[in-house]
Amino acid sequence: MKGKYENELSLIGNDENEKTPEGSDSNVIQQKNSYYWDTKGNEFLKAIVLPYYGAFISEENYQLFGDISEKKLLEIGCGNGQSMQYHAERNASELWALDISERQIEKAARHLVSIGVSAKLICSPMEEECGIPEDYFDYVYSIYAIGWTIDLEGTFCRIASYLKKDGVFIFSWSHPIHRCVTDDNGRFFFQKSYFDETWYPVAVEGELLLADRKLSCYVNALAKAGFVVEQMIEQPDDDIMHSSDNNSDKIKRAKMLPLTFVIKARKL
Repeated sequence: MKGKYENELSLIGNDENEKTPEGSDSNVIQQKNSYYWDTKGNEFLKAIVLPYYGAFISEENYQLFGDISEKKLLEIGCGNGQSMQYHAERNASELWALDISERQIEKAARHLVSIGVSAKLICSPMEEECGIPEDYFDYVYSIYAIGWTIDLEGTFCRIASYLKKDGVFIFSWSHPIHRCVTDDNGRFFFQKSYFDETWYPVAVEGELLLADRKLSCYVNALAKAGFVVEQMIEQPDDDIMHSSDNNSDKIKRAKMLPLTFVIKARKL
């Protein structure tokens, strides 16, 4: 059980001396990250899929979606397609998804076909127009994918355009305080500024670039896109924590600071 809740912690390294790569403009970042997902996929970065939002936070406990029967859903960053399977099993009427990686789209398509689930899959960066219908979806969601965007405000505006009025946007990502803090023999120290949003290389096999945005960046970008935040979760589920190895370093860390955050927002 423990691996299902903790595997996303490898997504963001805690190396103390990482520096922003030179020449990391938006095109370079997008090209490098797209190449990684096409060539490495989830060989190193393990997938996070519903009902899990990230470290020790689950849909089963918080019920952010509620009843989705006969609802139209769009996933941003679908990966292997297992989150779509979760919604198909709960009687969603339509499933759509996009991902920047052709390889991930292919994996999702194979998985969904194997279980008899129909979905519309689109290979495209989340920042770009790609033929997704506007004012169409009841829900747009993203499980540990939104943080890869090179244009947060633009992406949120696109997502708002896909949703019907009063439609819901739910997303999760690594909590920005997580990478700021390191530990040494049970004592926690800040290793970088919370306000530092520069892009840095992730310590994985292959090359990935990432930035740690402040929580206020997400909230303000949502507001500019016409959303109102209904709920934010950063507290781990107590029952998941209690069912895991209390001596685990990740459990000890999770008891001291948030590792994941989840936001539910509604389009006005």
